[in-house]
Amino acid sequence: MTRIPENDREIIETALYLPMLLKILERDKVLIEQGFFKIKSPYVDIVENAIKAVCTDLKVAKGHLHKEKIKLEEIKRDADFTMYSFIYKGIEEHHTYFNPRLRNRTEELLRIYLHKGSTG
Repeated sequence: MTRIPENDREIIETALYLPMLLKILERDKVLIEQGFFKIKSPYVDIVENAIKAVCTDLKVAKGHLHKEKIKLEEIKRDADFTMYSFIYKGIEEHHTYFNPRLRNRTEELLRIYLHKGSTG
């Protein structure tokens, strides 16, 4: 059982997922730019807008973590699970995430941010 309040836990998870999402978006942008699209700029614009939104939200999350002296660190990864250490107000907790769940949640966020990117 965690001692971390739900609001702070959500912010920690935001700081956990958004760097993964940013990496995916940056890689996809390169693939689009190198791809055989007839007209690339609309796709690039959507991805760039999504990247900007992710960066903004990640900055807010990291600012909150810094202000509250919360630390997040990946400590172990294998084929099925990834373990993170959350240090919250001097108390260290280990949280294990099922890798397919990490991927699925990142995909959900990708859809959300690409939609934001397409609406400007």
